[in-house]
Parts: sequence; structure tokens; C-alpha cells
Amino acid sequence: MASLGWRELVRFYRQRSRVVGTLGTPLLFWLFLGLGFGDSFRSGAGSSLEYFFPGAILLVVLFTSMFSNISVIEDRNQGFLLSVLVAPISRGALVGGKVLGCAVLGLVQGLIFLALAPAAGLRLGLWQALEAAGVLLLVCMALTALGFYFAWRLDSVQGFHGVMNLVLMPMWLLSGALFPVSGAHPWLGWIMRLNPLTYGLAALRHSLSSAPAPGSPSLGVSLAVVAVFGLAILGAGLREVAKPASGGSA
Repeated sequence: MASLGWRELVRFYRQRSRVVGTLGTPLLFWLFLGLGFGDSFRSGAGSSLEYFFPGAILLVVLFTSMFSNISVIEDRNQGFLLSVLVAPISRGALVGGKVLGCAVLGLVQGLIFLALAPAAGLRLGLWQALEAAGVLLLVCMALTALGFYFAWRLDSVQGFHGVMNLVLMPMWLLSGALFPVSGAHPWLGWIMRLNPLTYGLAALRHSLSSAPAPGSPSLGVSLAVVAVFGLAILGAGLREVAKPASGGSA
């Protein structure tokens, strides 16, 4: 499992375009949104740059989960996945190695972006940074497990990108990254409350000590929802891998 996880780290950082895309796009989103709203933005959470900062970190994690899980499809098409499936290791170790490796990738990328906190007006102490890292790891595990689930069921990179854009981007847009739940239309607010990423973002806001947006769930509830969602989708991925036809032409 550790070898598979390390392989994901090495492969990702050898592809500079993925690293640049993962960090560059959220950075531009954050700067354009934060500076674009400027003083016209009023959220009760400080400046616009401060309000959008946790959402930008979440976007880094989201892009990492998308890019890194492409390796599942590539490994299948190149025959590597089949050789792993017939090796004397459990399929649980295969899932664990892939998900853990990609989650660590997301955590590293998120922590790099977290270093920009002073530019958003946030002064983080050691404990706050450690708490934020713990929240990020939990969110990374959940999003990576979701990406793995879809990647395992698809056989083309183009199809994977399409599904991820259809699933992950709306999850991010409706997580409270751009506007609080309390300010949304009632039916949209209910969708946001059912979105597990809403709770991941709320937990991250709590850890960064930026004032939670009105109507945000508590830290305990947020962590519990993300953990349950992550375990549920990881279990779904394990069931997919356990199917006899897995790793073939799926």
C-alpha cells in the first residue's frame, strides 16, 4: 500500500503541468474574486480576500483529486492495474494505497496554498495550522475516494474529466465558497445543506478562525458529516474493486 501511495506522489510531481494547473487556477480564482469584489463585499468574515481564501484552498484539493485519480485510468489502459490485481496483495491495499497517495498529494498542495494566509489577512498560530492540516487531510481523503470511485468505473480520461466537472465543480460552487448558505434562495440553500463539501468548507473556516458565515454548521457536525461521507464513498469504491471484472475493461 505504501509503495502505491509513493508512486502516486512521484508521478504527480514529475508532471509539472499538473502541479501548475492545480495551484495556479485556484490562485487566480482567489485573486480575481477577492480583488474584484473588493470593499463591496460584506460577509461578516472580514475582507473579501479572507472570505474566499478557504474556498480557494478547497479548490486546490478538488483539482488535485481530479488530476491525481487520472492515474487509475492510465494504469488500467497500460496494463499496470491488471498486474497489481493479480499480485498477492489485497484489493483493499490497492484502494488504500491509491486513495492515501492522492490524499497526501492534496494535503501537500493545500498546505502550500495555506502559506498564503497572511496575504488574506489571516495570522495562523501553530495549533491553528495543525488543525487546518487535519481538516484538509479529512477533506482530501473524502474527495479522493470520490474521484477514485468514478475513475475506477470509467475507461477514458475525457469521460473522467466530464464526470468530475459535472460532479465536483457544482459541489464546490454550492459549498459556500462563493456565497453563504443563508443568502441563497431557499431551494438552493437546501441543496447546499445536503452537499458534504459545505461541511468540509465550514470545518476549514472554523480551523482558520475566520468568522463562520451565517448559518454555518458547527465544527463537530462538519467533521462528522465529512467523515461519514468519506467512509461511505470509500466503501463504495472497495465494493467496485471487489467485483470480479474490476480492473479489466471497466
